[in-house]
Amino acid sequence: MNTMDRSGKVKYAIAGLVSLITFAVYLRALQNDFVILDDDAYVFENLHIRSLDLSFLRWAFLDFYASNWHPLTWISHAVDYAIWGLNPFGHHLTSIILHGINTLLVVLLMIRLLEAGRSSPTGAGLSDRMMLAAAGTTGLLFGLHPLHVESVVWISERKDLLCAFFFLLSIMEYTKYVMCRWSAVAQQRTDSRRQKTEDSARDTAVQRGFITNKHYLMALGLFILALMSKPMAVTLPVVLLILDWFPFHRIVSLKTLRSALIEKSPFFVLSLISSLLTIRAQHAGGALVPIIFVPLSTRVLVAVHSLLAYLSKMAVPVNLTPYYPLPEHVSLFSSEYFLAIVMVIGISVACIFIAKTRQAWLSAWSYYLITLLPVIGIVQVGGQAMADRYTYLPSLGPFVLAGYAAAWMYNYPSTFRKKGILPVKAGGIALSVVMLVLMAQGTYQQIGVWKNSLVVLNYILEKEPHPGPHVYRYRGLAFEKAGERENALHDYDRAIALDPSYVDAYNDRGLLHWKSGRGDKAIADFRISILLRPSSKRPYFHLGVLYTETALFDQAIENFSNSIALDPAFADAYANRGVAYALSGRPSEALADFQKALQLNDRLTDVYVNRGKFYLITGRKELAVDDFQKACTLGDNSGCSALNDLRRDDTIPQ
Repeated sequence: MNTMDRSGKVKYAIAGLVSLITFAVYLRALQNDFVILDDDAYVFENLHIRSLDLSFLRWAFLDFYASNWHPLTWISHAVDYAIWGLNPFGHHLTSIILHGINTLLVVLLMIRLLEAGRSSPTGAGLSDRMMLAAAGTTGLLFGLHPLHVESVVWISERKDLLCAFFFLLSIMEYTKYVMCRWSAVAQQRTDSRRQKTEDSARDTAVQRGFITNKHYLMALGLFILALMSKPMAVTLPVVLLILDWFPFHRIVSLKTLRSALIEKSPFFVLSLISSLLTIRAQHAGGALVPIIFVPLSTRVLVAVHSLLAYLSKMAVPVNLTPYYPLPEHVSLFSSEYFLAIVMVIGISVACIFIAKTRQAWLSAWSYYLITLLPVIGIVQVGGQAMADRYTYLPSLGPFVLAGYAAAWMYNYPSTFRKKGILPVKAGGIALSVVMLVLMAQGTYQQIGVWKNSLVVLNYILEKEPHPGPHVYRYRGLAFEKAGERENALHDYDRAIALDPSYVDAYNDRGLLHWKSGRGDKAIADFRISILLRPSSKRPYFHLGVLYTETALFDQAIENFSNSIALDPAFADAYANRGVAYALSGRPSEALADFQKALQLNDRLTDVYVNRGKFYLITGRKELAVDDFQKACTLGDNSGCSALNDLRRDDTIPQ
């Protein structure tokens, strides 16, 4: 076996070992349940993912469901559902496997980047031992850090894992492309009779044929897949420019910078398209917070403070919580925010100052800043100041520097021995092992925080002195799902007490009142919701359902119609108005509404069942069988029961 083969096996062995350790630590998550924080919309109440057919693919690629456009994420959830149904074990298993693979990719990418730096025209780089130590440490930090638990064990955050998977693969392919360019430059120098400067050689290598290079095209294709998983990948073109500066040393002048920008232009175009799609999706779903509610000055100060807060949690991962609410009072004259600005500016200036001799610092710091930019809060989505999940890719910047530090400590203990300091190498390794064990323990404990909805929400309320009304509302939903109606009502009341204009809390409390036999209180809550937000379709819809169940069909139809007027694409409103029409003896209107509902959403199983019953009553048994079969295929037990009842008739095929 030659040295190169042995070296390659060692690299893959280290990457595989780090990945397996990560996978083992996360096995606890297989015991976790779904949580009510978005897992309902993404998985267990999402009818769209329940069949992998053309209709589903059309929805995945064309709909802005849940205020997002990430078709590959929907496809991954649909594949999980096809295999596991609504068993959370399988959904968690997929996420853990993805995180393990991402950890492996981090190690291999780190090795490849360091090798590329060593192969660059400057010839600078680490030794083999230092390279493996740096890559292994970076991978362990990425795989085992408690900050990443949220991205891995929260099933709704599958998008983080998928995006990172394709993001890392794209960089790996780009690295191959760069090395191909260097080979082309070397060949060009050999064949050419003219003397060329290094800048010119690099410039020619960039401008000739990059668009036809297979590795470049692979990097571009993988970038598209990353964007289709989560739009946070829009920063990749800038990340590639950072890598061109260091460790690739391809940008050394304005001329080479211009060439690099030309080379990245297809990436920038894709980023722009993805950004526009994302803004449209967030706006359509009402997820963007208007500037009047959170002023720009507040956003900037909170964003700068978050940059330091993330770093502190990477260094000392304590007091992690799934929800960091926006602070009520933010001021430049507060020491907390003023010092944050000073520190961020200071770190940036220091990195620039030492860039001539220590380029890795500025490269890693720039990567950290750029990859956090889409989620730092300048464009505010939701009511959080920061989130652990936002660090999944950005944390690689600081972790790479930690890997460099580990490699340096591993390779240069003799320097300290000469000064009389005892075995630094052994002590450093022991300290590193202890830190990694503590980190793994922290991750193991943090996985337990996400055990189920009540556990995670109770944890938030324990950690946050002022969590805001949303947390109480969500815990109310969790209590209601667990059958604890009194506790649910208490939490809805607390949410409304904290925010008397909280429309969703009134809606949820109204539904609970109705389920508990308090119809008058339910109607009162729905009417308050309408007064607070006349443009909201939900309270009209809930009133329609309530009136249908009390046989007040005219009032029901009126409220469903109001809901449809506010949202002509509201399939559930058509479906329920169809029921009201049918029960009030208006079959033609009922059938028209059933057809419209299924045209808007062909995953509404109850509509297939209701239309099937309508067909059965009107003597169209074959059409009824088709509808019951469709409902049964989509997992509706009432559709299966109706189909079985019909099949007792010999004329119906088995």
